[in-house]
Amino acid sequence: MLRIKTLHDTVQEQTAQLQSQAVQLAEWNRTLEQRVAEQVRSLERLGRLRRFLSPQVVEIIESSGDESALESHRREITVVFCDLRGFTPFAESAEPEEVMGILREFHSATGDLIYRFEGTLERFAGDGFMVFFNDPFPCRDPAARAVQMAVAMRGRVSDLIECWRKRGHRLDFGAGIAQGFATLGRIGFEGRFDYGAIGTVTNLASRLCDTARPEQILISERVYAAVEGLVDVEPAGDLSLRGFAKPVPAFNVVRLRETVA
Repeated sequence: MLRIKTLHDTVQEQTAQLQSQAVQLAEWNRTLEQRVAEQVRSLERLGRLRRFLSPQVVEIIESSGDESALESHRREITVVFCDLRGFTPFAESAEPEEVMGILREFHSATGDLIYRFEGTLERFAGDGFMVFFNDPFPCRDPAARAVQMAVAMRGRVSDLIECWRKRGHRLDFGAGIAQGFATLGRIGFEGRFDYGAIGTVTNLASRLCDTARPEQILISERVYAAVEGLVDVEPAGDLSLRGFAKPVPAFNVVRLRETVA
């Protein structure tokens, strides 16, 4: 009888232990699920940020968990627009696969330079893109970074241009750079947003890019004042730009000076 009671007590004790372990296991599973969900959300957020911010900026935001820098605010920035001259007639006559191939080559040759100079990519738009500097985090010498990036891009694309011409394509590179204040922040909705800049400075950079001739990098007077000691330029005159009531003085960046290159 004593042996039966001992066995009964042992079974009861083991049952209690199993129940306790089951509760602990359930709690661990809930904790694990929460951690996995948090990690998935973090990876999704990181993926969204990496689409338009430089890796250095993404790392800062991810490590701190603070995205307040992406909320609407006003700041002075330097804006760069780049695109391919002659792309529209090329796209109208070429096969779609050939057009996509040219774009891949162009973006592959220039894309990493955006992050090397710590720019913020706002958007790709067909054969062109817009990049700005000094936001969402301030950086030293944003105008110099913008000009150096554009010159580096022109150099890379010049190699592609020779290859494209051998294939019968008449394409070239052009850019416009302006500096001024803009309103910046996230644009969109939960699950799909971009980070954008709105202001006259973006329009000016875009119009300068539109006006640039093949291989020209047109910069505004304000940008020139910031980089005068870094570059050799030639005056492009007072340009009549769509959306601007008065002619806009501009300069073409011929080269970086040797002390900067």
